[in-house]
Amino acid sequence: MDLDLVDNPDLPYNVFAKACPSRGTLEHVTGRWGALTLGALSEGSLRFNELRRRVDGVSEKMLSQTLQALERDGLVHRDAQPTNPPRVDYELTPLGHEVAGRLLGLIHFVEGRMDEVLAARERYDTARGGR
Repeated sequence: MDLDLVDNPDLPYNVFAKACPSRGTLEHVTGRWGALTLGALSEGSLRFNELRRRVDGVSEKMLSQTLQALERDGLVHRDAQPTNPPRVDYELTPLGHEVAGRLLGLIHFVEGRMDEVLAARERYDTARGGR
């Protein structure tokens, strides 16, 4: 492994340092709901309930918290229209599109290797007496 990828002294932030603010953003992006929300929004602007249906299994509360965190980090833009009833759309910012593109590469990689993952799980469970 290239150690420059782990600890790059040329960067002003170090996600491996406990107090570094980049760690929180990494958590927002790579957490289950953050990654799925960014991936869903990479397909285009969505309203809250559309996004909730797309990210199957997320609660209203968790989606709301996730969107707020991603908006605060500058990855998601919230567009509230002054209509009756109010209309709120969510879309990725340019930075959000860049992050989502990288996440989608990982997501597609994992999806493409699931046969290997499932086989490894089966071997693991069998070796430990089943699950």
